[in-house]
Amino acid sequence: MGSLDKSSGSEVVTIDVVEVKRLIQSGYVYIDVRTVEEYKKGHVEAEKILVIPYMFNTPEGRVKNPEFLKEVSAFCKEEDPLIVGCQSGVRSLYATADLLKLGFKNVSNMGGGYLAWTGKGFGIKTEEPADKPKEL
Repeated sequence: MGSLDKSSGSEVVTIDVVEVKRLIQSGYVYIDVRTVEEYKKGHVEAEKILVIPYMFNTPEGRVKNPEFLKEVSAFCKEEDPLIVGCQSGVRSLYATADLLKLGFKNVSNMGGGYLAWTGKGFGIKTEEPADKPKEL
């Protein structure tokens, strides 16, 4: 289910999207760690949502966002209830482990990511690109 982080002794807790939906509705903050481009194509419908990419796409491939932990810490306290999600559940697993190592206490990984969320037919939102012409 999760993985044990040997350095801190904290286990990454992975929860399914049905439970995530309930937790988001109860006030948990959802952190989308996908790229901004992925987010704009469609994202989890949540009242409290942060978009903080864990990785960036570069010509050489994906590279870890060196400011990820600093950016999360700027918006969230270590005690805040957090759910971390990505496209399929891999990036969010690593991001959750990093947050636990930093001292965050109530952070969980969304198993299956956005793909599992949409697979259940849960609500999504999309962002219209600013340069896209409006239809008449």
